[in-house]
Amino acid sequence: MKKVTFGVITLLSAVLMLAGAASAHVTVWPKEVKQGSYEVFTVRVPSEEEGTTTVGVRVTIPESVNITRVEPKAGWTHEFERRADETISSVSWTAEGDGLEKTEFTEFRLSGRVNDNAETIVWKAYQTYSDGKVVEWIGAPDADKPASVVTAVPGTGESDGHGHGQGSTVEEAAGSADGNAPAGQTESAEGETAGGAADDTAAAAEGTESLAGSESSDSSLPLVLSIAALVLAAAALVTALVNGRRRA
Repeated sequence: MKKVTFGVITLLSAVLMLAGAASAHVTVWPKEVKQGSYEVFTVRVPSEEEGTTTVGVRVTIPESVNITRVEPKAGWTHEFERRADETISSVSWTAEGDGLEKTEFTEFRLSGRVNDNAETIVWKAYQTYSDGKVVEWIGAPDADKPASVVTAVPGTGESDGHGHGQGSTVEEAAGSADGNAPAGQTESAEGETAGGAADDTAAAAEGTESLAGSESSDSSLPLVLSIAALVLAAAALVTALVNGRRRA
């Protein structure tokens, strides 16, 4: 009887640990974008390792997205790697201090344009810890360390709803993304019109709402797994008790 009970507890603990791990991946948001649209992508990085901290994050930029700007992040520096055509191929962030503890996470934001023919956008990330360990988030969706995947769907073909038509330049895309900076951030020295600022504010609100919805869907997975684990454990415990009484 004791062996059965111990087995049930072990099974429950294992499933709960898997539920926690399912929500601790490096991910990129939003999970769905429109082809040809200008977007602000958020890279969410949780720190997972015990006794060490996350001190670096490198994200490779898919060729189906043209990233042009990065939002400054307090306590972190960033640098670009570029392809032969000068487009950004990766962004690396490095902590200026101790980095992220196991119970902490942070977010980095990128702005740019989704290609007109983009479909499945795969973001590969490399997370560096202070002890030198590098975790590669580059696997398939069902892998232990999956790359984050964003789906591009057909757009309107005229405008992305952020005040930019298909004929807009990449620099205009970056200008749109600047409107998503934290409240109180000063206007760019390049100068943006009041109308453009209003459009950008609306875009930021829209992006925040979309991200919140995606977060809600993603964060429900650990809860579902936890409930399933509790149900299985309860059923196993009842079965063990019944069998024990029969033997008695």
